[in-house]
Amino acid sequence: MTKTFTRTACMLALTLIAGGASAAQIYWTDWSGSDQDPGPGFKGAGTITTSTSTVNVTYTNPQGVGFYQTGAAGEPYYYSGGTDGPGGTSPFTSSAVDNRPATTDIVALRYAGTQTLQFSQAIANPVFAYVSLNGNGYAFDQDFDILSFGSPSDGNACGYWGCGTSYKQIVTVGGQTEYQLLGTGEPHGTLQFKGTFDTVSWRSLSNEYWNGFTVGVQGTAIEFCDANPTAPGCAPSGVPVPAPLALLGLGLIGLALRRYRQY
Repeated sequence: MTKTFTRTACMLALTLIAGGASAAQIYWTDWSGSDQDPGPGFKGAGTITTSTSTVNVTYTNPQGVGFYQTGAAGEPYYYSGGTDGPGGTSPFTSSAVDNRPATTDIVALRYAGTQTLQFSQAIANPVFAYVSLNGNGYAFDQDFDILSFGSPSDGNACGYWGCGTSYKQIVTVGGQTEYQLLGTGEPHGTLQFKGTFDTVSWRSLSNEYWNGFTVGVQGTAIEFCDANPTAPGCAPSGVPVPAPLALLGLGLIGLALRRYRQY
């Protein structure tokens, strides 16, 4: 569940800003429908509805997935444990995230290989909720923040499959710096990247069955600059302005680093 973020031609850069230290509402993906890939692969679609916009999300995985939940009745809720809110104890809430995913929507990974998320417009400060990352890990070519994970020693409740910790390890792979998200036990938690992005591509090298994810945002790029007009990279009008920013490249441990574009 790691990713390479690339920009749209029309959207310009935001800086690496969190949008404030206080907890923010996260708008999570509402996955819908069924597999749209007629072959062995998988293609799923969803929407993110923010305060003013609807962003279409498309996920493709040529290898297929373990399973796919769209909020139907009777599906297990893998984001359970603890409470929401700024002082919540959920593995998925923190001082930066006020609310965990409210529905059962999740994409469960199973096979090694490349997969992609595509957003219909650039989004801001994406948050990834991950479930049961005990037999896999994430490796990124840009730094990230670990926001929370299910560990009573940190004041959080355990996740659906139990307790676990997440930690970051910075290594050099093929002459490039790689930021790895690793864990012990049964990690359930969230991580966040700062900036605006419209495409996410990554490769998993593990056939572990299974680790799952969903993605949420603080808002669209336009919404973020409207709310933070003085932030570096935003014009006084609230519209993003040109600024060089190496966008995030994300990949599972052992990821062959992919090319990225800049805002």
